[in-house]
Amino acid sequence: MRRRTFGLLFGTPGLIALGLGTLGLAGCQSAQTGAPAALNQGPGPRTGGDLGRVAILLPLSGKLAEIGKPMLRAAQLALSVEGSPGLLVKDTGGTPDGAARAAQEAIEAGARMILGPVTSPETAMVAPIAKRAGVPVLAFTNDQAQSQPGVWTLGISPGQQVRRLWAAMKAENAGPIVAILPDNDFGKAMGDELTRLAAAEGRAAPFVRMHGPGKDAIVSAVGELAGMVVADQPPPFGAILIGAVGNDLRVLEKALKDAKIDRNKIKLLGPALWIDPASGSAAVAGALFAMPDPDLRRDMVKAFETKYKETPPPRVDLAYDAGSIARVLASQGQLSVAGLTQPGGFAGVDGWFALSGDGQVRRGLAVFRVDRTRSTKIAAAPSAGS
Repeated sequence: MRRRTFGLLFGTPGLIALGLGTLGLAGCQSAQTGAPAALNQGPGPRTGGDLGRVAILLPLSGKLAEIGKPMLRAAQLALSVEGSPGLLVKDTGGTPDGAARAAQEAIEAGARMILGPVTSPETAMVAPIAKRAGVPVLAFTNDQAQSQPGVWTLGISPGQQVRRLWAAMKAENAGPIVAILPDNDFGKAMGDELTRLAAAEGRAAPFVRMHGPGKDAIVSAVGELAGMVVADQPPPFGAILIGAVGNDLRVLEKALKDAKIDRNKIKLLGPALWIDPASGSAAVAGALFAMPDPDLRRDMVKAFETKYKETPPPRVDLAYDAGSIARVLASQGQLSVAGLTQPGGFAGVDGWFALSGDGQVRRGLAVFRVDRTRSTKIAAAPSAGS
């Protein structure tokens, strides 16, 4: 997970940010195939005339073709409704150069919006081409470093997860949040968001300790945190944000116990990767994480299964939502940045989200608790706001 792409799909390294585990939402759906609805509808629907064209950039050949093909089906499903804009399909081959070439071809063919590409390196190449042409991009990576005016990264990001957990702890008056995080891009993104949230509320900079892999590094980090605790007094923090998985997570849990940090007096917070039992999350039963509510993508799954006779992998949600946004905005004559950044946002199969003018994406996520054999939803996703 050291690559900029983060690989959030069940902790798979080096891929993309497509969705997490069995993700999704469907609130505020339109009546047709569960498509996202604009919460601020604006002008009435257009039933004729030039609705414009949108392009989708996906790896339909090469090593990532198995990812790209079902995503294309999801976008086509979203745009199968009468009155949808035309869809230009461009194969990136899963490479940055291929994505750049595909973007240029799409723009020359008249695309007014680009959906995709999948990875962070591809997005980095597409962004300047699209910006020069004034064409907005809804990319499928979760690397927020690629977010900028006119370019939105739709993947569920580490920062969005931390933001939801921050809100949950604030609602419980849980006290300050500290962090012990892996020294990689994923961990740094979590730590940066925690620091930003504290600064935004005028709080002192939180304790954030990055650690390398292995027992010695983790025990050392926990030892620094334990140094903040005074014997016979409650910890000076209410929650610990961690990002470890697998054996590192088990080592961290034992290190907390050995350091006599009482789990009954603090909350453990972590990544949505913990939805997968293979992450080792059973070691931290009772810990919390944030992700979209899987129950709310059921309508899209049913429509996909009916049309294609197969169950869609969670990663297709982003392509489906992006296609649905394009359909809604085209019908309103708002296939533009102004349409994308309408204040009410959208409600899609991965939940409520809103696109800001600076390229940031706000999402409504649910909060889950890790149990020994499964995870339990304990707080619903907001239907608007996050």
